[in-house]
Amino acid sequence: MANRILIVDDAAFMRMMIKDILTKNGFDVVGEASDGAQAVELYKEHTPDLVTMDITMPEMDGITALKEIRALNSDAKVIMCSAMGQQAMVIDAIQAGAKDFIVKPFQAERVIEAIKKTLEA
Repeated sequence: MANRILIVDDAAFMRMMIKDILTKNGFDVVGEASDGAQAVELYKEHTPDLVTMDITMPEMDGITALKEIRALNSDAKVIMCSAMGQQAMVIDAIQAGAKDFIVKPFQAERVIEAIKKTLEA
């Protein structure tokens, strides 16, 4: 069975890019959220195997959403997506339980590598 993934990013084109990379590599995208609050709700609904989470979003940021998802499931696998220059936020995310991070603009190989590594851990 394909691994089930939830994509969270406030930019629709970023979600589309990640979804394209994932579906071409045999992953099942079970949902897309444009902010952290939506991400938490979709996580409850779908319990995906992995979440790709943008850090900077309206409503609820990625780190807050990460903490809420980890409160629901301490084994949740979340990979943070950050733009260049967000190192401090990436450190906060790792401390909050993120398993890995990928930097925008995405390179398909790096996205797949991070996801496979996290799912196998």
